[in-house]
Amino acid sequence: MYTRRTYKASELAIWTRFDTLKIFSIILIWVLAYHFLDLSWFKIPWTPIALIGTAVAFIVGFQNNATYDRIWEARKIWGGIVNTSRSFGMYVQDMVTNEHAKEKQSDESLFEEVKTLTYRHIAWMTALRHAMRAKKQWETTVNLRTNQEWGIQPPETLSTLEDDLQPYLSKEDLADALSKDNRQTALLYQQSHHLRRLKESGLVWEFSFLELEAIQKDLFDLQGKSERIKNFPYPRQFATLNHYFMWILLMFLPVALVPQFMEIGMNLSASYPLIGKIFIWFSIPVYTAIGWVFHTMERIGRTGDNPFEGTSNDVPISTIARGIEIDLRQNLGENKEDMPEQFEVKYNVQF
Repeated sequence: MYTRRTYKASELAIWTRFDTLKIFSIILIWVLAYHFLDLSWFKIPWTPIALIGTAVAFIVGFQNNATYDRIWEARKIWGGIVNTSRSFGMYVQDMVTNEHAKEKQSDESLFEEVKTLTYRHIAWMTALRHAMRAKKQWETTVNLRTNQEWGIQPPETLSTLEDDLQPYLSKEDLADALSKDNRQTALLYQQSHHLRRLKESGLVWEFSFLELEAIQKDLFDLQGKSERIKNFPYPRQFATLNHYFMWILLMFLPVALVPQFMEIGMNLSASYPLIGKIFIWFSIPVYTAIGWVFHTMERIGRTGDNPFEGTSNDVPISTIARGIEIDLRQNLGENKEDMPEQFEVKYNVQF
């Protein structure tokens, strides 16, 4: 139900075009130098290039595996929030009753209690997704030119947390939550206190109270796991070395590749003079393709470092949270016209 965008080949080429231009410029300068300055003597053997290339391939693969694990873990966490939220919505509707009440309440009063609990849960998801979109100093991928030119932003950048919480909380609960540094934790505390009051009044049976409290504990666990990914970045030493190693490879590779093409061209000159003369220029597309592959793999790894950063490749937590909200409110019996629409999809991107 909740998927990220899929790239067409043309979009991937556009996304990497500035880096591809750098790679093309590097090889063009080297080819011009070798062709016009007679630098055939200036070359290095393939052995050090192979060693560097092996190291780069290893560390790029390590980073891509690690960042994929981060993305997949984040997706599983929010999948857990989906399931736990649906269970919570079902529990409160069936466990808040007059069966053990000290003073019987009207159906309208019971419904208001259920609605308050459900809306506070929606507020918790709203606070959590805002916290996950908060800017961290190591989250710089979103600032790249090719990530900004799409002109799309996650919903959390277009509204404030206070505005988004107001429809779901009383003035007292809203003020209490906003006074805390960790708003989502404050809302779970409010939820637990509310359940305790319902238990004390008999509107929630003691064993039902334990079940509902276990749900709150599960939500705390899921929140903590999500915060762990947000607050602990992919280790910078790996990401930085990976980037430097990749560029070292791309800077040294022409000194081995271009002389090789020159030598092949000289061997061809006896039989095919024209082809032999221009063969050195074929090193440009070959090097550009090799450089593009290494650089794009490294960049994909960097893009997946922070799955809540707010780029088009993130886990779509806003869409997930809004989908849960719609489910919960529909099962409360609300009309579709009274509920917010799902967040808009632009350029096949869900946030």
